Amino acid sequence: MSDDAGDAGATDDPEPAENISGGAAGGGEAAVFEPGDADSRAEAVVDRLGELYWQKAYGGRDGFECLVRTVLSQNTSDVASQPAHDALMDRYSGGSDDDLAESLAAADQQRLAETISAAGLYNQKSERIIALAGRICEEYGGAAGFDEFVKTGDPAEVRSALLEMNGVGPKTADCVLLFSGGRGGVFPVDTHVHRIARRMGLAPADADHEGVREALEEAVPAEKCGFGHTAMIQFGREYCQARKPACLDDPEGCPLVDLCDQVGVDPGSGTVADPAEAVSGDNRG
Repeated sequence: MSDDAGDAGATDDPEPAENISGGAAGGGEAAVFEPGDADSRAEAVVDRLGELYWQKAYGGRDGFECLVRTVLSQNTSDVASQPAHDALMDRYSGGSDDDLAESLAAADQQRLAETISAAGLYNQKSERIIALAGRICEEYGGAAGFDEFVKTGDPAEVRSALLEMNGVGPKTADCVLLFSGGRGGVFPVDTHVHRIARRMGLAPADADHEGVREALEEAVPAEKCGFGHTAMIQFGREYCQARKPACLDDPEGCPLVDLCDQVGVDPGSGTVADPAEAVSGDNRG
């Protein structure tokens, strides 16, 4: 991380703007959190990730746009979902957040599906977005009312309300809480975080996404959860990939090898297994 990355106004913020989990379009700002003496291995991992990539404070993104953007990112990559988000905003945003919610609530499903086709699963996602927009308009009076609820409501109530919405799972709800509400202590779990936390031994090998979230949020200080999430995603892309983690060929090729249990990774044989399967296999033996 550059020396001035801690300046909230720094122009060389190291997090890539195209990362849908944050960046220039994500409402976050560069910040500095002193590592100190970590109270858990999970915190030590997050501290190391912060040194390797970035430390950011999140919050400030419009709640409804954040919800739409996260739905678009489901089961696809940033490379695919980013142009879909941009096309949606170009076609349906009338200059205000409430215009966006009202436009999407009244949108033709096929036209919206065509607009967001780059994101994949566009028929399913277009139906979800239209339904969500209608619910936001009906229950909160529009995007502004929903945004206020997300930013000022009790976090547990906000999360519960989000999870009641069709197509909104724990990761989507947590992303809205983090990137819009700026809530501390929220560690969204995507496929990268789920894999890495179990592989490193930061969560039980057989933990589901919620189990991993609970383990990380308990072990990582609230103010570090946000950048822990985004930096761990980047680490998963660069070093700890699903089929070929860096340590497989060279244990010293991973900057976190000294903090990792390598559950399911065997550099000696060159094999990689899901942590749950690896532990299950050990138990059978």
